[in-house]
Amino acid sequence: MRPGVGLKPRREPQRPLLPQHARHCPVLEAGSAAGFMVYAPLEPTESFYVEHEGEGRYKFVYYLQGPRGKTSPIFSVTITMSLGGVGMMKEEVAFMGVPVISREDALKVARVYLAIEDMGTPTGAIALRGATNFQTPPGWDTMYTPIFNMIERPMAPMLVVRVETDWFAHETEFRYVLQPGEGLTVAHSMPIGQVFFVPREEITMRDCTAEEVEAIRESQRQFVQHKAAAAQRTSYGLTYSPYYLRQSRAQKP
Repeated sequence: MRPGVGLKPRREPQRPLLPQHARHCPVLEAGSAAGFMVYAPLEPTESFYVEHEGEGRYKFVYYLQGPRGKTSPIFSVTITMSLGGVGMMKEEVAFMGVPVISREDALKVARVYLAIEDMGTPTGAIALRGATNFQTPPGWDTMYTPIFNMIERPMAPMLVVRVETDWFAHETEFRYVLQPGEGLTVAHSMPIGQVFFVPREEITMRDCTAEEVEAIRESQRQFVQHKAAAAQRTSYGLTYSPYYLRQSRAQKP
């Protein structure tokens, strides 16, 4: 609905609010960088807030940054779902100050950022639209997830879905589930979710042979020895080993 608007998906291994020793953990960073962060279709001067008010009511507030850098609310849309989720829903538009667009255009703006028809299922769910959709090669699916290793409180739960995007270009959305009174603020540089891609081929598991088990145990012993030999101490007195990171880099072409 807004071609070219919003940041492109990107990998990001860092989570700034994690403790210092966790931010540079290679396996944690690799987990955070799995797939791509996805952003809302927002311009740098735009942001919005969406809240679950309870009793089937959801409120969307659109903000715009003025020439002096001050962010102000422009309008709000209150969405009231029908009882039991059956029937029509009600949409009320309220303007803060002199209206700069029509009521119909305000509703269109809300639908740029929210998949309103998917909200409220389950109760408290809000569906945020991403700026980018994905189509994968044959046999590959797209997983839509919350942002990995974001541990700030409170964290709203999100429904994780897997879509066969090789034949169906699914519209990217992330469905968070809020409690009454909870809300989310979304800005231009703030990711709203994460995607990664997985092959659809079946996985077959089997028991290891005795020889394979012994080889695995020997590799574990060697790893512990090499990790201990490479241990270093930081200026803060923290001991760490860069052995895993070195080996990981050495494996890559």
